[in-house]
Amino acid sequence: MAALAGSSSAATPTTSSARFRRFIRPPPSQLHFTRARFSVKAACPFFSDNNNSLPQNVVVSKPSPLELLKTAAADRYTKEKSCIVCIGLNIHSAPVEMREKLAIPEDRWPQVIEELCALNHIEEAAVLSTCNRMEIYVVALSQHRGVKEVTDWMSKVSGLSIPELREHQVLLYNADAANHLFEVAAGLDSLVLGEGQILAQVKQVVKAGQGVPGFDRKISGLFKQAISVGKRVRTETNISSGSVSVSSAAVELAQMKLPDSSFADSGVLVVGSGKMGKLVIKHLAAKGCKKMVVVNRSEEKVKAIQRELKDVEIVFRPISEMLECAAEADVIFTSTACESPLFTVENVQKLPLASHGRRRLFVDISIPRNVEAGVSDLETALVYNVDDLKEVVAANKEDRLQKAAEAREIIMEELNKFEAWKDSLETTPTIKKFRAYVERIRASEMEKCLSKMGNDVSKEQKDAIYALSMGIMNKVLHGPMQHLRCDHKNNNSQGEVLENMRAINRMYDLDTEVSLLEEKIRDKMERAKK
Repeated sequence: MAALAGSSSAATPTTSSARFRRFIRPPPSQLHFTRARFSVKAACPFFSDNNNSLPQNVVVSKPSPLELLKTAAADRYTKEKSCIVCIGLNIHSAPVEMREKLAIPEDRWPQVIEELCALNHIEEAAVLSTCNRMEIYVVALSQHRGVKEVTDWMSKVSGLSIPELREHQVLLYNADAANHLFEVAAGLDSLVLGEGQILAQVKQVVKAGQGVPGFDRKISGLFKQAISVGKRVRTETNISSGSVSVSSAAVELAQMKLPDSSFADSGVLVVGSGKMGKLVIKHLAAKGCKKMVVVNRSEEKVKAIQRELKDVEIVFRPISEMLECAAEADVIFTSTACESPLFTVENVQKLPLASHGRRRLFVDISIPRNVEAGVSDLETALVYNVDDLKEVVAANKEDRLQKAAEAREIIMEELNKFEAWKDSLETTPTIKKFRAYVERIRASEMEKCLSKMGNDVSKEQKDAIYALSMGIMNKVLHGPMQHLRCDHKNNNSQGEVLENMRAINRMYDLDTEVSLLEEKIRDKMERAKK
């Protein structure tokens, strides 16, 4: 498990020796001297600031090992900060067999956000589930507890064991998590470098999250910034020019496997006419396929494609006739959101041989898969899924490596902007607490002043004293407030602002981060009990 976050921008690994020291040392408040009846409040548990030894008649009551465990955990807990975490599986880390078990349909994203935010240490959440990845982005009030809770949730909904998940997990924190999402939106982390469809999927995350409790300021800000990054990269680098999508790579793969690399003499069936299916149909048309059958639940989407591609014969068939159509097809593309296989070993075995005695070619780009895994073992079928597209993609990758380097420079600029914005949010609680602290002093001193002046003070005099006290307070606050803001209106760097925030917290004992963290977690736990 990763160490606790040491900064707002990235997790700082904690050495084993540091963890050990933190674990065994009780906080000073736990050390009581029974005879003298006082407690030591010094950096070292057994020495005061002024003495290097204890009085001879003082006996130290040592805490039990259980107390040490509890206090060490609490000490470590209050030193944590909330952080952004990316946790999940993608095409680079896990095979399709695992990814499909965690795939979440788009219409369930809002429900999943609410489920995740019901966990004790998760404050905000978002889900990005595509054929290439299922990644969860959260704001965790406690880094290691949040990761544990999300991992347990993933294990529960997928049936995958926690060791399995940990072996294949993508696990990133703060700036690394933001950088990863920006690369995803820019098409740099896709199977197909520069893929355009992923940006539309990132936009859909924002659309699905609107108004959902838990899709709040930090996570929505992260995804909106990712959309800006994706647009800017595609505009300024042309990384998408000449690139292919998963759908086009699927068509190219099928073409490579056909005799003469042509669809001219092959019966083509497309199952599903959603976003991916529509792209498959368009790429088939671009590759010279003049006739195809499209099986779908409704005819409306197919008619729209027919109107768009007037030079191609597109025949609609209902889903009930899918196996009939498959019996006449040589190449079958599947891209539906169906959660169980459409083509099983049993029904594929019953299909006749493809034309010219060839093996029937299935190209399945759905997650979960539409073609049962065992079909690939049949002598009459060849089955390819999204993980098999790499051989097609490799040929296109070299041409865009330079554009990818340019894209990463843009991503770094945008990442710095996002981190500055996120860090500026951290100063808000300090600003509120500091203002409240000074206001309490002002009100108290004004009350003392009025009490000394007796009962003969007129309303005009009270108003004048009030205005005087407010004027002094606002002038005193002006300087600190200016240095606690990190925006375009001043020249403060995010590092300076955060240092100013920590200094204010230390000088006035505001304990902003710890108190807010404890308050949020306590509130979530109380709600969970109801």
